[in-house]
Amino acid sequence: MRGWKDMLIRKARLEDAEQIAEVHVESWRQSYKGIVNEPYLQSLKVEPRFKLWSQVLQNDHSVYVAQADGIVSGFASFGKERSGEFGIDGELYAIYLLDSIKRKGAGTDLLSVGVEDLLQRGFQSMNVWVLKENPSIKFYESFNPIKLGEEEIEIGGEKFVEVCYGWNNLKVLYELIHERIK
Repeated sequence: MRGWKDMLIRKARLEDAEQIAEVHVESWRQSYKGIVNEPYLQSLKVEPRFKLWSQVLQNDHSVYVAQADGIVSGFASFGKERSGEFGIDGELYAIYLLDSIKRKGAGTDLLSVGVEDLLQRGFQSMNVWVLKENPSIKFYESFNPIKLGEEEIEIGGEKFVEVCYGWNNLKVLYELIHERIK
């Protein structure tokens, strides 16, 4: 566990599933407003996400939360790379933050603990998929990834481009993150 300012970064527990689900839905509504159509964003419900995160947290997982004033306000999830396309072994599945904690270091700290977790589990590299229109794409780009590919996906009946970024050396990424944290 690592705390800073008025926030705490820690490994998620099963009892966090509901708050993680709430952050998941609300952060989508905040982050993709004006990008993804509003009816789709409003159709997102906490209950299916709660079931998903309850299952994830019951298994061996690498999910971390950013807690502000005792409330989960962000989370990140890491694990084995899912596509097998790029010769990368680890993946950042998601970082979701409420607007109230964006640009305060929570994303960087969640990335740090997740990369450290992957390194401790023997992973050497990592990728992340991010919508090209997502303003947070600049966060990932600030850590000097390589662009591995793009694909077209559909959300709410609309087509979007998703970009895959990767880091071939997690140790180098970890050092870069810690230079920024200092």
